[in-house]
Amino acid sequence: MIAILAITFPIYAALALGYLVVWKGWFSAEEMRVFGRYVLNIALPALIFSAVASRSPAQVFQPGYVSVYALGGLATVALAYLLFTLRGVDPQRRALGVMGSTCPNNGFIGYPIMLLAFPDLAGVILALNLLVENLILIPLCLLLVELASGSPGHPILPRLGRILLGLAKMPMLIALALGMLVSLIGVPLPGPMMRFVDMLAVSAGAISLLVIGGSLVGLPLHGNRSLAAQISASKLLLHPALVALSATVLLASGLITLTPELHSAAILSAAMPMFGIYTVLAQRQGLEGAASLAMLTATSLAFVTLTALLWGLT
Repeated sequence: MIAILAITFPIYAALALGYLVVWKGWFSAEEMRVFGRYVLNIALPALIFSAVASRSPAQVFQPGYVSVYALGGLATVALAYLLFTLRGVDPQRRALGVMGSTCPNNGFIGYPIMLLAFPDLAGVILALNLLVENLILIPLCLLLVELASGSPGHPILPRLGRILLGLAKMPMLIALALGMLVSLIGVPLPGPMMRFVDMLAVSAGAISLLVIGGSLVGLPLHGNRSLAAQISASKLLLHPALVALSATVLLASGLITLTPELHSAAILSAAMPMFGIYTVLAQRQGLEGAASLAMLTATSLAFVTLTALLWGLT
């Protein structure tokens, strides 16, 4: 257990430090947003490019991992949609609930944990997670939000096209594509260039945690507490459970192979609290209260659930 706490304690200590420096006024919320843009647009893209470009295509693309993570995510979308429908929530809150249940924060929280748990694979795990999340899970959830809030007469395909085009412009996906291109070509980049990229990449972990901790300061704590609790439980428990079930079924059927490290990483990745822009997206629907409560609850309780998962899986 001491070894497990050696992974989770530094993560939550950094989150607490981020909260403290904003709460005490040493950094403003706007300054934290600037740090966040640095992580999203420079540090994490550099990390992904370095992790992918420095490996062979066979090391980077893990079809077993992608299959497990994608199937578990799609199962979470379907089951969460059913559960929120049975609960009788309106379409906008249902779309918010499905998104919160399915879209983890693997860039800002997941990567630092993987860096401590699986240091040799952390960059590849992040790249694979982003591939599934940005090409399948996030577009699907954003489409549900669009359908819940838009005019019913508007066609679906143009909306989906706009969502995919917006995601394709993200620096992290561009870095992933460039890294895969370098990996496929098989020509190593000059040492000074890779050292420069690696220098930027190593700054991602600590700064990302400070940003998430600071972003929790000032979240509105009013809203539908019951809905927030259900979203948090779905994210921390339902999503990893369905990824674990997907892995069990696919492995037992012989359709995939998966190393123990990647098997554990897929379940842990699904167990991360929801992604950082969750409350921003909810603001557009006027549901930031429930989203903020869910994000604060999930981020706080994830210390317990992630510690338990790490203890059981590693």
